Amino acid sequence: MKKLVVLLVVILYHFNAITQDITQTVRGTVADIESNFPLSGARVKITISSEKTIGAICDENGNFVLNNVPIGKHILQVSSTGYEPKDVTIIVTSGKETIATILLLETGVIGTEVVIEVQKQGETNNDMSTTSAQSFSVEETNRYAGSRGDPARMMSNYAGAQGTDDSRNDIVIRGNSPLGIIYRIEGVSIPNPNHFAISGSTGGPVSILNNKILDNSDFFMSAFPAEYGNSTSGVFDLRLRRGNNSTHEFSGQFGFLGTEVLFEGPFSANYKGSYLIMGRYSTLTLIDKIGIKYGTDAVPVYGDGAFKFDFPLKGGSNLSFWGIGGASSIDILISDQEVPAQDAYGEQDRDQYFRTRMFSSGLTLKNSISEDCFLKTTVAYSYQNQNSQHEYILRHLGADSTWVYDADPFTMMGYSYDISTISAYMSVNQKLGLKHVIKYGFNVDASFFAMNDSIRYNIADSSSAFYYRWEYNEKTPGVLAQAFVQWKYKMTEKLTLNAGLHSQYFSFSNSLSPVEPRLGLKYDLNDKQTIAIASGLHSQTHPLYLYTYHQYDTAGNKVLHNQNMDMLKSIHSVISYSIRMKGSLQVKTEAYYQYLYNVPVEIHPSAFSLLNQGSGFARFFPDTLENTGTGYNYGIEFTVQKFFNKSFFFLTTLSLYESRYVGSDGIERNTDFNGNYIANALVGKEFAVGKNDRNTLAFGLKVTYAGGKRYGYVDTVATNLQKEIVFLDAGYNERRFDNYFRLDLKVNYTLNAKKTTHEFGLDFVNLLNTQNILGLTYTPNPDNPSEPYAARNQLGFLPLFYYKLDFKVAGKPNT
Repeated sequence: MKKLVVLLVVILYHFNAITQDITQTVRGTVADIESNFPLSGARVKITISSEKTIGAICDENGNFVLNNVPIGKHILQVSSTGYEPKDVTIIVTSGKETIATILLLETGVIGTEVVIEVQKQGETNNDMSTTSAQSFSVEETNRYAGSRGDPARMMSNYAGAQGTDDSRNDIVIRGNSPLGIIYRIEGVSIPNPNHFAISGSTGGPVSILNNKILDNSDFFMSAFPAEYGNSTSGVFDLRLRRGNNSTHEFSGQFGFLGTEVLFEGPFSANYKGSYLIMGRYSTLTLIDKIGIKYGTDAVPVYGDGAFKFDFPLKGGSNLSFWGIGGASSIDILISDQEVPAQDAYGEQDRDQYFRTRMFSSGLTLKNSISEDCFLKTTVAYSYQNQNSQHEYILRHLGADSTWVYDADPFTMMGYSYDISTISAYMSVNQKLGLKHVIKYGFNVDASFFAMNDSIRYNIADSSSAFYYRWEYNEKTPGVLAQAFVQWKYKMTEKLTLNAGLHSQYFSFSNSLSPVEPRLGLKYDLNDKQTIAIASGLHSQTHPLYLYTYHQYDTAGNKVLHNQNMDMLKSIHSVISYSIRMKGSLQVKTEAYYQYLYNVPVEIHPSAFSLLNQGSGFARFFPDTLENTGTGYNYGIEFTVQKFFNKSFFFLTTLSLYESRYVGSDGIERNTDFNGNYIANALVGKEFAVGKNDRNTLAFGLKVTYAGGKRYGYVDTVATNLQKEIVFLDAGYNERRFDNYFRLDLKVNYTLNAKKTTHEFGLDFVNLLNTQNILGLTYTPNPDNPSEPYAARNQLGFLPLFYYKLDFKVAGKPNT
């Protein structure tokens, strides 16, 4: 051990000793935020000291290059005549060039010089958003403790958003089901981008989205602009970054969540096109393959990848070919057991095999037709599959307390859901003078799906026949068509109106939402304070597998009894106030009210509502549903945030809310997601260390406190019969578990050598190993059959580690 410590000290001293006077290249593009037209002549500079400034002027394509920038943190100051100036915080390392895309807002103020002001951090790329919107960067997903490099987990730190399960990244937005979340890339919706994703869900244990391929992206929490549809809760509008078009670079990472590599660079020295390719594979699987055991035989196997190829065209246009996808599997085999497991009274009657896959790829053309007009077109193909097989195990305990197997395992149940989607998106941004911007376009998704599920009438009898719960293999697609128009009107220098209309139609259920008005108004009281209001009507289709679940009529014919479900509807209104202070400090509060109607509930009186579904690993098997349910959410949120500046940041949020619904029995109840309150406090600090302060030691801390999960009274007879938890309608969600508390800690150390950057990180999730209750699980107990359940805890203490390496594969060496 002493030798290992000495070796580590020698290595660190070596790195510190060779980091003197290391510089790197900073490059990027400056463009108009509304037309995406490159801003030739824009000025970019970095102030190194009172005596030294590095600057550049953008070329005809809006590109700039800053050479010999010292490694470390800098403020990139960007200005252009007639545009609002912007400051962007960048981190320059020795292993990779820093590439930035800066979008400026036209003001109409003409002058030869403008005063640089602090950037309004946190504002979205979509300038037609009014309230309840947040941008996020790769740096943030890395910086926040407990985020695990996952955009979804990072967003749960913000007011109004929270997770439902420590082992998954489902997001509850203001009391809404996670089913209300959608993910978009380059304008088109993509399937659930998570490994081990259950059909119809929007979350999972491990994200397929790798933050290393993402550019700065946006997240919207209801009352969003007219461009976004088919969601009543939240939208991830993701952007994939371009590869470096000047130098070939490599990134590699080894950690608990995966072993990954990333390559990027130019196609050739004389062409500004670029490639970016990355792949990741489960580290636990690699460890298992070399024979190292770590406490379980159920090894999660997963791999994912992404790519983006950019081809610059004439006239400032760009064509990109992109893709993202992943596959996962896990085998839970109790037939390998020789003695009873500790949870022998749990689900110990079957082997389970579970597989998931998703893939999405497309072509995107971006064309700046003129200084005032921008066209974006995307065509894409997506595929998703979830399949599982359960094999029943007949066994009993022998005299020596070991398992005696009575027969070979046999298939008791299996399912496979396949969905293939062809998507098209087109939008046009048109500036009409300095005060008006119009954006219009459409989305079309044609989905072909095959849904099959069968189970034996008697799962414990190998001679029992199978019957189908799903058997849908038609060739006719379900088409979701959406159209929108948005108008931004800068009424005065301080007052801005955002208005729009959205419309959508789903052919499979013949559902139409003809007109969905959206309206937002923002008023700048002064250069520090802003008030805003927004309201809108939103609609959403349901998970596709619900439409194809069938029953049989009296003649024995198959009936798709939920095919004609109408869309869920939501009216959401928000008012906000924010004030920006010195030192990158912002205080913000938002109050909202959301009314939901057309909610699917069962036709016979019950407590069931689709508003309670969408989290966890279980599918659900609905009876015949009708759109007569309702619900509402209201609350107030407070945020105090110091954006990352001068090596320090903090974020504190408090959300107070109420989430209620009415089922088909007419009784108003708490939703499953009505926690009533949630508070987050995050803080982070970086310290410059080593010679010339070129290396960094960073600490991050996060504390979460939230209301306990809701639950009801268990129907023990039905639970024992169905072998899963069944709650009584009476008193449903009137009970709750203890409040939730979690403390996370993140530590990482970055070493900048002359040609490489090394980063070592530790993320301690649930540092205090707090036993938070997730819910009840079916656990039959022969000694007490009247209580066939037990509390199931959330994730305990989880230490995560990683090591990352960045370096140039080819190109001019750092000076």
